[in-house]
Amino acid sequence: MTPEFSRPVRLDEVGGTPRAMTVTADEAERAALAQRFDLIEINRLEASADLVRDGDIVVATGRLKAKVVQSCVASGNPVPASVAEAFTLRFVPIPASDDADEEMELGEGDLDEIFYEGSAIDLGEAVAQTLALALDPFPRAPDAEHALREAGVLPEEDAGPFAALKALKDKL
Repeated sequence: MTPEFSRPVRLDEVGGTPRAMTVTADEAERAALAQRFDLIEINRLEASADLVRDGDIVVATGRLKAKVVQSCVASGNPVPASVAEAFTLRFVPIPASDDADEEMELGEGDLDEIFYEGSAIDLGEAVAQTLALALDPFPRAPDAEHALREAGVLPEEDAGPFAALKALKDKL
């Protein structure tokens, strides 16, 4: 399956000196990504990056800019958001392993590694994944608190463990 926003870069086109690249999603790609990430819409998605290759590893350092519209977690109303995210990604070959079920331990430096196979990396898909990670996981519209109250959800100060302590104190 080809990703919605695929921008393959051949490894033989990247060397030891930085190669500047810019990728921009067109309207169809933005619509497909919005569906994939359960967004109302993506109005803008672009990224610029410098790619440098060291052996089989390619490092992309750049900046992502996007304008999206998410759904409020409480009311479902649109929540517009701007994303401006710096990134450093390491594209590394898929490690050869004899045991497919082998558990792999990741360190903090491994979190922004993207595995690839073959002779190309996909900068577009990496940008799409970076966008997904940069989105607010719980977007709230200005009317969210009202919608939650209407649904019978208690505010945190009335529902948490300290609320129970406060209720006991009030009884004393």
